[in-house]
Amino acid sequence: MPQVVLVTGASSGLGKAIADHLYHSGYTVYGTSRKPADSGLPWNMLVMDVSNRQSIRTAVEQILAKEKLIDVLVNNAGMGIGGAIERCSPEEIHRQFDVNFFGLVNVTQEVLPHMRAKKSGKIINFSSIGGIMGLPFQGYYSASKFAVEGFSEALAMELKPFGIQVAVVNPGDFQTGFTASRIQAAAENEDSPYKIYYDRALAVIEKDENGGENPQKVTRLIDKIIRSKNPKFRNLVGRFDQKLIARIKPLLPHKLTGWILRDHYGIK
Repeated sequence: MPQVVLVTGASSGLGKAIADHLYHSGYTVYGTSRKPADSGLPWNMLVMDVSNRQSIRTAVEQILAKEKLIDVLVNNAGMGIGGAIERCSPEEIHRQFDVNFFGLVNVTQEVLPHMRAKKSGKIINFSSIGGIMGLPFQGYYSASKFAVEGFSEALAMELKPFGIQVAVVNPGDFQTGFTASRIQAAAENEDSPYKIYYDRALAVIEKDENGGENPQKVTRLIDKIIRSKNPKFRNLVGRFDQKLIARIKPLLPHKLTGWILRDHYGIK
């Protein structure tokens, strides 16, 4: 029987690419979005707001009513807020964490009892290269992804006795709609003391994203994790230089990694 896969945030970007790839690879795929459009997708699209528990429960119940199980959960839903740490409002900070961290927690908690009951399953959590190193003017995005890292490490240990595997995916820059959908902090305007540095860094960020890798690298990785009997816990994917700095960061002095990142983003 084809494995049943739930992919959050599947209306665009990496989520949509993953759902498409898995469907054409023979999986039974359910994607989710807050406001899915009737776009004639070959796989199933459900309404789900990851920050709303009832919305999640309704979507999961729909899948279980039809399929009886969920074999794989891909926690992909996410968003980004750009701006200086000082200038982001409490509402903007909460929104960042509501989607990237608490949303992931909400969906995981709703799916887990069903995986535990059958003593099998895979949970694939999307972190980021920015979950391994703090990125300037994406501080709360990085913080939310650092939270995903710690959560996933603890989760993997807790679920080991139940036969449920956890993997983390750390993408670098890919050609998706993430650049266009980034929210700019409302206070990051002409009066901001950070404006000159923010503008420089944002130009680099957008250049890196728009010139990023093909999303098929990520879709093939997700397929590999699902098919693997013993998948790796952490899975870096992206440009060679981004994967390299993420791998060697723990071995380098903080002063050096800080200089490398400041130089890259034009913060001098």
